[in-house]
Amino acid sequence: MVHLNRKTVSDIGIISTIVDAAMEFARGRPKSGAMLLGAAALSRRVPGLGFAVSALLRVYRRLR
Repeated sequence: MVHLNRKTVSDIGIISTIVDAAMEFARGRPKSGAMLLGAAALSRRVPGLGFAVSALLRVYRRLR
């Protein structure tokens, strides 16, 4: 059985941000993909950054 601790949750967040970045590249949005990759790289030091960038990109697209 997998035990969820802070590191595991952080790793899942980083992986999901990388998947979001790959989806953005596949949709032809290279700037958004690059922002998400950068957020994934920094997520080890700033927890929750990937989620925040992803949410802000979605809000920006919704309001645009």
